[in-house]
Amino acid sequence: MPLSKKINVKKMTVMSILCALAFICVLLFRFEVGGFLTFDIKDAVLAIASFIYGPLAGVVCSGLVAFLEFILISDTGPYGLIMNFLSSATFSMVIGIIYKHKRTMSGAVIGVISAVFGMTAVMLLANMFITPLFLGMERQAVMGMIVPTLLPFNVIKAVFNGALVLIIYKPISQTLKKAKLINVGTSTGYKFGFKSVLLLVISLIVLVAAILYLVLKMGGGVDFF
Repeated sequence: MPLSKKINVKKMTVMSILCALAFICVLLFRFEVGGFLTFDIKDAVLAIASFIYGPLAGVVCSGLVAFLEFILISDTGPYGLIMNFLSSATFSMVIGIIYKHKRTMSGAVIGVISAVFGMTAVMLLANMFITPLFLGMERQAVMGMIVPTLLPFNVIKAVFNGALVLIIYKPISQTLKKAKLINVGTSTGYKFGFKSVLLLVISLIVLVAAILYLVLKMGGGVDFF
């Protein structure tokens, strides 16, 4: 098999694996706030596609998983499809754009922080302009929910997935390397050392803090399937 075709097959295989993992995350559990806001950890998994192959791969995987949710398990119809895609695609794309040009630990951190701001901004705009169209709510009613509910929810959602992707990226990419599904040069970037261990510890602390805020301050809970 020509090298280019072999690489493309491996790339499609890895992207399929990541899409499957993301969809499994959706099936297993999700966080709920206020009875109508939900999020899961699929964005962290989808962002790995951007880390490995660039922003376009992350956007493609985001679209595939959002569509699978829409046709198989969603109870929110086209509204859920649009919102899920916007959330995942924005998060993955921002990370991918930055990490593509700065494949280091600092690049990963900057990418994640930028993705937190980017996804929060996009989802707030989506809540303001898309939610009223699909759910029949007055825009003013949605605007009134921004500060007490929508802003903290979207920030926590983005921070949670951002911390999680910094935790799981290296283990997953190393596993894919050992399985010879990605080349060593395909996923170059930061290596394990003191700084990466420190990053792992900080990410775990942020992850726990996000969960505690979600549960204690926003009255959220975990829904297991």
